[in-house]
Amino acid sequence: MHKTGYFTHPSCRRHEMGAGHPECPERLDAIQDRLLISGMLAVLEAHEAPAADADQLALAHGHGYIDTIDRMHKKLALEHAQTGRAYAAIDPDTSMNPHSWQASLHAAGATIAATDAVMAGALENAFCAVRPPGHHACRDRAMGFCIFNNVAIAARHALEHHGLQRVAIVDFDVHHGNGTEDIVSNDPRILMVGFFQHPHYPYSGADGHADNILNVPVPAYTKGDGVRALVQSQWLPRMHAFAPEMIFISAGFDAHRDDDLGQMGLVEADYAWITRQLKEVARTHAKGRIVSSLEGGYNLRALGLSVEAHLRVLADV
Repeated sequence: MHKTGYFTHPSCRRHEMGAGHPECPERLDAIQDRLLISGMLAVLEAHEAPAADADQLALAHGHGYIDTIDRMHKKLALEHAQTGRAYAAIDPDTSMNPHSWQASLHAAGATIAATDAVMAGALENAFCAVRPPGHHACRDRAMGFCIFNNVAIAARHALEHHGLQRVAIVDFDVHHGNGTEDIVSNDPRILMVGFFQHPHYPYSGADGHADNILNVPVPAYTKGDGVRALVQSQWLPRMHAFAPEMIFISAGFDAHRDDDLGQMGLVEADYAWITRQLKEVARTHAKGRIVSSLEGGYNLRALGLSVEAHLRVLADV
């Protein structure tokens, strides 16, 4: 049995926000190419992601917000057919094109389907190579390249539809997962742990968070040894005490030393080490169940290598 699933959908490549935008379709190409060259694709069990429906999106988002994004999509699609207009801004950093709605549905659908497969025992763990990313998407607001919060939706799906009582969300993106925190704050069934560069976009997370949130802000130029120390001293004790029945990872790789959207100093070996620690927590408390979903990572070479390192640990190769 393949232990690690790989969930994606062609629509995730058709979403784009204009020439020069760092959150570009080529990110998925860089990952796929690296996994192909390294032989990792042959190790993974590939799945084409289904589309999430409105009720599934509503696990993490308000119906009014979902309807607003749907209406914007329909208006943009009509304008595109009539005038060729390609983009509609929904946030200073975030736009939709005529394919963004379907891409967003399949991005959320990937994490839901991965959760179902892992819960069924068909897979031990899974990685979702999807875009748009999700961890800046708040309950009622798009933000920071994100439209729907893929990981928060999946975590709530595990709780509501699979009857789990405790799940953990781990966010190692260079940016604070403010959207995820907005959605899961004060939900005692969810423990969220994260580190992020501070001060840095979205300029949040350092103060006043809920009891179920463990944020660890770190200064620019923090390297792997500093991150490993905080994982051991802060994340792991909290996670073991919580004993999650499943772990969800907001897997952003923009804390890599070569990524221009942050100023941290992680390398591939650090992502592999973090993944090993999370895998040990999952094997201790959660029958090994992990669903990881792509967030940031904008240096294409570093992204491909970092995802490969992450997946080698998940797949035990």
